[in-house]
Amino acid sequence: MNRFEQLKNLVMSLEGDFAKFYEKENAAAGTRVRKGMQDLKNLAQEIRVEVQDKKNTEEQ
Repeated sequence: MNRFEQLKNLVMSLEGDFAKFYEKENAAAGTRVRKGMQDLKNLAQEIRVEVQDKKNTEEQ
């Protein structure tokens, strides 16, 4: 469940920057949002690989 917490924490950490970018049109916040979304993508890929590996290990 640790990975799920990491995922939630990453998404929640971006909340302020999303608000600044979309509500106040702060360009720097947009850059932080883009970086955060890339980090989210990378974390999601790591989790996908872990799940697939665990699933394959259990099936054997």
